[in-house]
Amino acid sequence: MSRRRHRPDSQSFPPDDEPYNIIPIHNLHSDHPCLQYPAVRAVLSSLRAVGNLRKPPYSQWLPSMDLLDWLGLFFGFQRDNIRNQREHLVLHLANAQMRLSPPPHNTATFQTVVLHNFRRKLLENYTNWCSYLEKESNVRISNSSCSDSDTRRDLLYVGLYLLIWGESANLRFMPECICYIFHHMAMELNKILEDRVDENTGLPAIPRISGENSFLNDVVKPIYETIKIEVEGSNNGTAPYGTWRNYDDFNEYFWSKRCFEDLKWPIDLDSKFFLMAFSTRKSKGKTGFVEQRTFWNVYRSFERLWVMLVLFLHVAVILAWQEKKYPWQDVSNKDVNVRILTLFITWSGMRFFHALLETAMEYNRVSRETLTFALRMVLKILVAAAWTCAFVICYRRIWMQKNYDEHWSDEANKRVIFFLWLAFLYVLPELLQLALFFLPCIRRFIEKRNWRIFCLISWWFHGNCFIGQGLREGLIDSIKYILFWVVVLITKFAFSYFLQIKPMISTTKVLLDLKIIVEHEWDWYEIFSVSNKFIMGLLWLPVVLIYLVDTQIWFSIYSPFVGAMVGLVENLGEIRNIEQLRLRFQFFASAIQFNLMPREQLKSTRGTLRENFCHVINCLKLRYGLEQPFKRIESNQVEANKFALIWNEIIATFREEDIISDQEVELLELPRNSWNIKVVRWPTFLLGHELLNALVLARDLMDAPDKWLWYKICKNEYRRCAVIETYDCVKYLMLEILINNTEEHSILENLFQEIDQSIAIKKFSKTFEMTALPEIHSKLIKLVELLLEPEKNVSKILYAIQVLYEIIVHNFLKVKRTTNELREDGLAPRNQTPMDGLLFENAFELPDPSNKNFYRQVKRLHTILTTRDSMQNIPANVEARHRLAFFSNSLFMKMPRAPQVKKMMAFSVLTPFYNEDVLYSKEELQTKNEDGISILYYLQTIYHDEWKNFIERMHREGMVTDDEIWTTKLRDLRLWASYRGQTLARTVRGMMYYYRALKMLAFLDSSSEMDITIREEEGQIGFMGRDGGLDGFNSERLRSASSLSEGHDSRIALMKYTYVVSCQKYWEQNATEDLRVQDIKDLLKHNEALRISYVDRVSIRDNIEYYSVLVKYDQQLRREVEIYRVKLPGPLNLGEGKPENQNHALIFTRGDAVQTIDMNQDNYFEEALKIRNLLEEFRHYHGIRRPTILGVREHIFTGSVSSLAWFMSAQETSFVTLVQRLFANPLKIRMHYGHPDVFDRFWFITRGGLSKASKVINISEDIFAGFSCTLRGGNVTHHEYIRVGKGRDLGLNQISTFEAKIACGNGEQVLSRDVYRLGQRLDFFRMLSFFYTTVGYFFNTTVIILTVYAFLWGQLYLALSGVENFVLGNTNNSKKALSAVINQELVIQFGLFTSLPATMESSIENGFLKAVWEFLMMQLQLSVVFYTFSMGTRAHFFGRTILHGGAKYLPTGRNFAVQHTSFAENYRRYARSHFIKAIELGLILTVYGIYSPAAKETFFYIDMTVTCWLLVLSWIFAPFLFNPSGFDWLNTVNDFDDFMRWIWHRDGVLAKAEQSWERWWYEEQDHLRTTSLWGKVLEIVLNLRFFFFQYGIIYHMEIAGHSKSTSVYLLSWIYIFVAFGIYITLSYIGGKYGAKRHIYLRLAKLMLIIIGVLVIIALLKFTYFKMVDCFTSLLAFIPTGWGLVSIAQVFRPLLQQTRLWDSVVSVARLYDILFGVIVMAPVAFLSWMPGFQSMQTRILFNAAFSKGLQMFKIITGKIHQKDV
Repeated sequence: MSRRRHRPDSQSFPPDDEPYNIIPIHNLHSDHPCLQYPAVRAVLSSLRAVGNLRKPPYSQWLPSMDLLDWLGLFFGFQRDNIRNQREHLVLHLANAQMRLSPPPHNTATFQTVVLHNFRRKLLENYTNWCSYLEKESNVRISNSSCSDSDTRRDLLYVGLYLLIWGESANLRFMPECICYIFHHMAMELNKILEDRVDENTGLPAIPRISGENSFLNDVVKPIYETIKIEVEGSNNGTAPYGTWRNYDDFNEYFWSKRCFEDLKWPIDLDSKFFLMAFSTRKSKGKTGFVEQRTFWNVYRSFERLWVMLVLFLHVAVILAWQEKKYPWQDVSNKDVNVRILTLFITWSGMRFFHALLETAMEYNRVSRETLTFALRMVLKILVAAAWTCAFVICYRRIWMQKNYDEHWSDEANKRVIFFLWLAFLYVLPELLQLALFFLPCIRRFIEKRNWRIFCLISWWFHGNCFIGQGLREGLIDSIKYILFWVVVLITKFAFSYFLQIKPMISTTKVLLDLKIIVEHEWDWYEIFSVSNKFIMGLLWLPVVLIYLVDTQIWFSIYSPFVGAMVGLVENLGEIRNIEQLRLRFQFFASAIQFNLMPREQLKSTRGTLRENFCHVINCLKLRYGLEQPFKRIESNQVEANKFALIWNEIIATFREEDIISDQEVELLELPRNSWNIKVVRWPTFLLGHELLNALVLARDLMDAPDKWLWYKICKNEYRRCAVIETYDCVKYLMLEILINNTEEHSILENLFQEIDQSIAIKKFSKTFEMTALPEIHSKLIKLVELLLEPEKNVSKILYAIQVLYEIIVHNFLKVKRTTNELREDGLAPRNQTPMDGLLFENAFELPDPSNKNFYRQVKRLHTILTTRDSMQNIPANVEARHRLAFFSNSLFMKMPRAPQVKKMMAFSVLTPFYNEDVLYSKEELQTKNEDGISILYYLQTIYHDEWKNFIERMHREGMVTDDEIWTTKLRDLRLWASYRGQTLARTVRGMMYYYRALKMLAFLDSSSEMDITIREEEGQIGFMGRDGGLDGFNSERLRSASSLSEGHDSRIALMKYTYVVSCQKYWEQNATEDLRVQDIKDLLKHNEALRISYVDRVSIRDNIEYYSVLVKYDQQLRREVEIYRVKLPGPLNLGEGKPENQNHALIFTRGDAVQTIDMNQDNYFEEALKIRNLLEEFRHYHGIRRPTILGVREHIFTGSVSSLAWFMSAQETSFVTLVQRLFANPLKIRMHYGHPDVFDRFWFITRGGLSKASKVINISEDIFAGFSCTLRGGNVTHHEYIRVGKGRDLGLNQISTFEAKIACGNGEQVLSRDVYRLGQRLDFFRMLSFFYTTVGYFFNTTVIILTVYAFLWGQLYLALSGVENFVLGNTNNSKKALSAVINQELVIQFGLFTSLPATMESSIENGFLKAVWEFLMMQLQLSVVFYTFSMGTRAHFFGRTILHGGAKYLPTGRNFAVQHTSFAENYRRYARSHFIKAIELGLILTVYGIYSPAAKETFFYIDMTVTCWLLVLSWIFAPFLFNPSGFDWLNTVNDFDDFMRWIWHRDGVLAKAEQSWERWWYEEQDHLRTTSLWGKVLEIVLNLRFFFFQYGIIYHMEIAGHSKSTSVYLLSWIYIFVAFGIYITLSYIGGKYGAKRHIYLRLAKLMLIIIGVLVIIALLKFTYFKMVDCFTSLLAFIPTGWGLVSIAQVFRPLLQQTRLWDSVVSVARLYDILFGVIVMAPVAFLSWMPGFQSMQTRILFNAAFSKGLQMFKIITGKIHQKDV
């Protein structure tokens, strides 16, 4: 336990030197810069305005205390909770007051409007809760009054809620529970404020719960303990959900008025809500919802979808039955029209089934308190049954009348009309809902009224539910997603009708007309009577399955095109590369000015019509380049200087990250204004060879007039600037190196004046000889080169100047002048004699070498003069080029204007950290893997150019020898390597870019031209460097620039931004002296805005106390200091670890918004510049709502490591860009899928937090934030002008683990109440979008795999039964339908779900041709194998989770995947999910090929089975194909030996799964131990399929003699029992005599061989047996044995107590050996083939090969590695 003692929880005033978080608000006399803001002091003044409030009776009141102290003393809140929330409240209100527009006249006065708005937002959920429960709110504020007492009351209500929330610990996941607590505590607060008297004591009223820590002990802890008991009784979440309550159940208890009657206030501990002892008292029933583990949840939640599909299938079959060419040709057929009416019978029957399903799943909720719920379920069943019966009776009466009259008589027509009226009444609610859908004003009116009739209707259709009301969108948004789905559904239904349903009709009719059972002789004994309908069912089953799920295919086809169109409208991909950036760089400067530089705040928030029109015109000009922005930002303008400062800071961060070199910095930087240059000094890489081009133009047009020549030069802006800058530089340079007030200096001045004059009067070409320009150019180059030499040769420089002068005065002037004429014009010395020497000898003086700015400009001039290259490859690093292109493109996209930093929304970033890498240690970098490759060597090879840049930077920073990299520069080395992995250090660096960007932007907001000039003079590149120099660009000029950023810039940045890392295991790591702790402290030391939160454990006597702790690094004390310590009611993790970790740290975040960032993410400085724009989105309406979650796109930075990483990167990139874009607009169904999103912080903290944490059901905690947001009326948007970096899994095992985790999470989502409510409450088309973008994707993937099984098993049945040729031989239509099924599966397997979106997104952002090339390369690298394999992973884990549970958090690991994975590990991972399934499918295909008459038609067999064989091969070969050295012969041999050792390891269940087969085998059965009875029954039923092989094959064996007798099948079981008996006997003999009397075992084996030979001879002699039957029998009996083993696993609880279980284990071991050999055999064969390993390496590492890397040598360790 921790040795640290917690601070005593007293209410004494803190000392002045007490540690603080951001602002020392406890010490107003501090000189802290944040306290200088009037808004901060105004809020503090209002907080301390206690006035005449009655003081707490039992505590000492000090004059310096404020309103939060007053609340704390009355209600018993913890001191550190008060301190934390005080700063929280002060910061928020001060920031809000700064944002007021127009600003208040008196900034030192607190503005009550700020407080009123905050109170309304903070208590909005509480107000809605009171309205829902018809309770009067206890917040009593007059909206019209603005008195000091009302302001004080507002502060008390807000402070009370924040104090309750800050100390509620795990209760924060239960927002309505907090509302209940606040409701009663606000009521007691009102009594105090109103000076009421306690009726019992006659004394002034005080809270019933008061005293030290009373809130924690008397309110929070009882509820917490109840939750804890429920969780402990859940068996770690594996118990059936209906038997225990999770967070949602506890929270939804407060959705009913009975919580007031049951719990009371103070909380009644004898209430039914609490559990005093779980073992002795039955758990209180579920509330709101019961999660049941079954696939029927998909139908239950999305009933309307399945009704639509079934009804169309119903109608389509009726229409297709007529076999007309088009379905509308039967409209005139009255019989057909009446038959179509049966769809109402189907519809009502499905509703009846749904009502029964609801009742079966929700029976656990029925209790005395929920009688109305039980009544509703019964009524729903009765009403649904009544409608079904009514439709059946009416329909039957129609046909009875028609048959009686033998035609459609008037009476029959009347009955049809009556049926139609009945149908109209049935669909009337749907019609009303449709009408309200398109009449939002009426719908809004109904939603806002609490009338009983509306409540009754809502109760009937949806039940009582606090959330999920008013889930509507605007009319325009609704029309957009309706049109999308209309197109998708029309395509789907047309395809299904013509290519799936209609081709099956003729075969179906034939089967119905023929008497197969009578006329056909079966190939086996008929145990059951099989009719034509069973055969029809086998044929229709795969068709129907594909029909039900192929909407996903059409959705996946249309989605990329619509998403691409939206992307094009949003201007994505306009600047795709550096070449296009060069063309638009001149507009880029204006884009930065327009988007990143705030304009002056207008007094009116809405501009005039003229102002708005001008704003639109300016946007269009900027967008399409219709203006010349560079004319307005010439070098003497402040805007140009600001642009240069921003651009140079971006380049500086690139250099710090080592993605560009020092030389590239010089080419990319924008130099400051100097040397009197009259134009914008563009980066040198833009000017390139433009000066040389201008010289060529001057030579070619030497006879042209000046105007024409200048026009040709100015056609390229960079050429114009290059010419002007060169001339101005040469002019300044020549005059600078000559001493003032000398004759030589005046000569050059006169010369330049003459040149200037000729240019001004446009007679330059007439005055000067253009042919002399190349010679002048070459001499200038020589002079500049001499000036740049380290050792200046003055005589050579002087000579070069003299030569240059001679050329100009003698060759350059067109009209030759005599010496006297030159002297008269001031171009020659007046008294020079031949003996005087060189002209400039005595007037020459070079600047001091310390004048670095001068020589930097000379070097730039040299680059402009000498560059003949266009510099298209600058920068050379692909990542740098991509980042610059995206950043420049994003500035031309639509985004809100950025406010000033002081007026922006404050925000925080929160990162949960568990046990990942912080920094790579020296040992980790040096340690070599089994292939001899170290992490450092791998990184040096992959990032070769960045390593060179790093070494260059280290030498610049003082490193002399390379050996110093492991000593004095070790920290820099560790940082460099860590920044290329997925480490906490990389994430912290990225998130601290926000702080760095805000400091610079704050400076620019308030700076003048002189400030910027001073800043530029201090630091040419790099505004301030990294905080504390964390791998910073640590030159002196950067440090001096950084010093200027202190004060105003840093104080406002701290008020606007905080970064909190929540370290879940920090206490344990600290206790064990883990090196990660020191690395975390090092990050704290070097990052001012970083905070670390963790849960501390303190041992006091025999008790353990838990605290939420926040720490920071104190720069003055030079150590880590503790800021807050808030006591918790108990251990933190009652639910899932990650959301619990987020929840405890959330109280330490600040601001209006919070961004959740995961541990595998990064950020970029140039993107951080746009955070102000992004936060402004919260103020704008998107549709009919303001956003509550801002979706942010991600940049996958791990795509270049290998082909797998590329596949995953392409898949993930399309998902986080194109797909999310589509979800947000037009589908309006985007959720929260990951960690870059930005949350409206106060909206979410009052509604349950950033995620859900219930055990297992919320294992995918992130997405539930999106579900909850949508259900509670929030709005999720997506914005692509800003992005965050993200790493993805690199190896197949990591990727498969990730896919399994996501699939398991979606399996649990299917069971959840959130998915159910969204499926029921969303309108029909948004419901479709929701289904097909979340759980529907995984469900449909699973059904597609099941379709393969259904198709193959059906075909196998027809082949083995002998009726296949008879059935399929009658017509080709059924073959057409089955081919349509197979073709759709083939499309899916070729990765359409991922390849098409990735290709479309790439075409937008990289160009169509490049996208096509990437697609072809992916196919060549066998992406189809990867995507097919991933499909199997998703289907396996999704299906198993729904059936049996067992979902758990799976750490994927983020290491570099370069080492070989052993076969044993691959087998452990993929045996059950892929290998055995592939072997089963392969066996079916083999048997079908042997016994099917149709298989003799080679083309037909290939056409029918190619997709299935592709599936089999992909599932078997993918783990080896994407495994480094997967087909190396030596590795294969060693792997097989290791596999056999693992199989026969005898430590049993005591060993780990990695060591022992038996332990692994037991772990693979864990899901069967926790599954329900129905899960076990279904598992047994599914395993019975393996017995069919035996039943079908034995009748085809020669020994059967064509007999159809049942004795053949029964006798076949004798062989199984004999084989099993022989195995048991040999096992017994081996166990008893194998060690000491081994001869007995050998004799037994010899006897077995002899008896076996004799039996075979006897069978050959006396039966029809042939030797081929030996091999055929294996196909029959091996599956049967596996089926028996699989069923035995289900009965493990019964069999494990018997001796039979040991035999089951032994047989299972033999089967795994057999499966391993089957999988290993083709791998070994390919490994043996020469050249295959090289090809496999090329496929796996093709991206690296394209960069010229020797990956094959790397992974085989054949390259000699140096230490560095």
